[in-house]
Amino acid sequence: MATFRLTLPLFAVLAVAAPAAAQDAKTPQKAKYQVTGLFRPDRVADFREAMKDVPDVKLVSIDYKNAEATFEFVPAKAFPGASKPEQILQQLDNKVRQATHHTFGIMAPRAVPREKLKLEEIRVAGCRCKACDLAAYEAVSRLPGVEQATASFDEGRVTALIDPEKIDRARLIQALKQRQVDVKDR
Repeated sequence: MATFRLTLPLFAVLAVAAPAAAQDAKTPQKAKYQVTGLFRPDRVADFREAMKDVPDVKLVSIDYKNAEATFEFVPAKAFPGASKPEQILQQLDNKVRQATHHTFGIMAPRAVPREKLKLEEIRVAGCRCKACDLAAYEAVSRLPGVEQATASFDEGRVTALIDPEKIDRARLIQALKQRQVDVKDR
């Protein structure tokens, strides 16, 4: 009889908790992530358009200046089998990459506070097409220590928000020159 008394309260707790857990599985969540591929302002429209092809994920807002976007989704529906935040991030990145032919990606939010980062601007010249901008962007954005980058030959510049403890201006210039970007040193 004592076992029954202990089990009954436990059963009551589980009966109440189960619907709550089921409700959480259906509740939309918002999450903010960094977006790679936002190398010039018109790419915001490209990203918005591409997100229409990502099922079960709504783009709530996009912040070009910080290369961040806020998304809304029901995790169980949008990312079946993903139970951890890093699994959700990976599945969202895969969906975005597929929808954008690998021109955009999703990363975890910036770990280094913005006030500890340094903005480097490098003057460049060359072709004025989106593909050339993308090549210059990729040359610097993938380097360790680069938290965010932009590239626009129309504006004649590449910018990189860097962690100065991990990378410097000279390494950025070297990476651009390796991609045959015409760098106009100061």
